Amino acid sequence: MSLPMRVVQICVATTRIVGKAFAEAGRQAIKNAKQSPQALSSDVGGVGNATSASRTDQLTRQHRMTLDEAQLILNVKNGETSDKILQHYEHLFKANSPPPQAKQQSPHSHYIQSKVVRARERLEAELDIVKEPPPEVGQDPPPPTS
Repeated sequence: MSLPMRVVQICVATTRIVGKAFAEAGRQAIKNAKQSPQALSSDVGGVGNATSASRTDQLTRQHRMTLDEAQLILNVKNGETSDKILQHYEHLFKANSPPPQAKQQSPHSHYIQSKVVRARERLEAELDIVKEPPPEVGQDPPPPTS
């Protein structure tokens, strides 16, 4: 056989193999999507697990961040004072702020800043719950604040 004929046969064989691989990958993707549709939804911060009517779960859904995640972001332990939380917040917020007028090139991240702000808000909301007196027997709990 001539050289051009061999090149054409190789190209046709390669195209068939690649086509079969793509078709199989597509079938597998469809099969995976049918088996676990919950994997396609985005559950930010474990919010999907916060299903009870407790005030903590309400805050988790509202702030889209769990208490543990907020504590990890701000590097504080359970039961820290609001002063300590604010101190960690200010340090992390300033560390991720853009430098003024490019005097120095330090890394900064608006995404990390937003996570730090949300973590502070979540922890402050949790501290507000602790400070609230428990509802008296026979009374409805106060409505959640926005």
